[in-house]
Amino acid sequence: MPDPRQARDNLPDTSAKRLVGLSLLFICLSGLGIWAIYLQVPDTSLTFDFRLVSWQTLLAVAGLLGTYYLSDALRLYYTLKALDQQIALKEVFRLVFVNIFFSNITPMATGGGVAQIWYLRRHGVRLGTATAATTIRTILAVIFIFGLTPIFLLTLDHLNNQTIISRVGGLLAVMIIAYLSFFAILLLRTRLLILPISAVLRRAHSLGLLKEARHRHWQYKVRREMLRFSHSFSVYMRGSKRNVLLSILSTFVFLLSLFSFPALLIFALGYDVDYLVTIGLLVVTTFVMYFAPTPGASGISEGLFGSFFSTILGANHLVLVTIGWRVLTIYLGMVVGLLVMQRELSRKGLS
Repeated sequence: MPDPRQARDNLPDTSAKRLVGLSLLFICLSGLGIWAIYLQVPDTSLTFDFRLVSWQTLLAVAGLLGTYYLSDALRLYYTLKALDQQIALKEVFRLVFVNIFFSNITPMATGGGVAQIWYLRRHGVRLGTATAATTIRTILAVIFIFGLTPIFLLTLDHLNNQTIISRVGGLLAVMIIAYLSFFAILLLRTRLLILPISAVLRRAHSLGLLKEARHRHWQYKVRREMLRFSHSFSVYMRGSKRNVLLSILSTFVFLLSLFSFPALLIFALGYDVDYLVTIGLLVVTTFVMYFAPTPGASGISEGLFGSFFSTILGANHLVLVTIGWRVLTIYLGMVVGLLVMQRELSRKGLS
């Protein structure tokens, strides 16, 4: 097991003031996104539709939530097993909520990756292997989303009249290529990344930002963990075909359940749902969210969702479904994640 003091050194900044500040920023930006949707339909008063809380809807939502969270845990669990890492599923399940919390209070989900690696290290997984596992899990989802986005952009009539898509269509294509190229280098030519990282450390040392001993330590550590990362990916590719296949299948189920929440809510409100269209609109929305600079893509995701689904839903229902979508896929998980994180810190004696 890793040294608890070392685990503490890698702990994300969890000071109360910082977490409260980031959470408030997330809430404010999300509120602004929903308010922007409401302003598009100023003549409509917002009223709650109780069909969203009928027992049939709640039962369906509970089943979809269970599938969503379980498949999210399983995609990392089987990735770790393919890397010959044994960790209890219940621990990975807790990590799902910790990741949701940190991913949505930090810009571009940067804190989510740090929190996952920190958590896995505390449960006996080496840094390079933990980094490889979380990166592979992310890449599996990216391949699905980035591969499907161009298809839906070209085939969905609902996106033809979207001004934002027509203006940045070329940029989206460049971003897809750049993003996939970076991950290809990260996985297939990891050693190429050692040189620029090493150069940054040397520059920091020359500027006096790193003392000599610290500089040597980080040069060694970067090389060691990058090589471990490269080796871990090779282990994954040569690992149990069953575990590799299950990690891919779990990722597919996770994404399908994630993209199904709006369809479920729209169906509950009595609309004739074109399931494939709702899936396509969510795929494109999620793709754009990858590049949103705000915490958890707050504000941007709500505004984009409202714009895409405005041709499907009535004005009042558009706001309700937007809120419901974010509550079920993000807000609920964030609350649970905060509780799990605090319990984890207390249980390990680091709070």
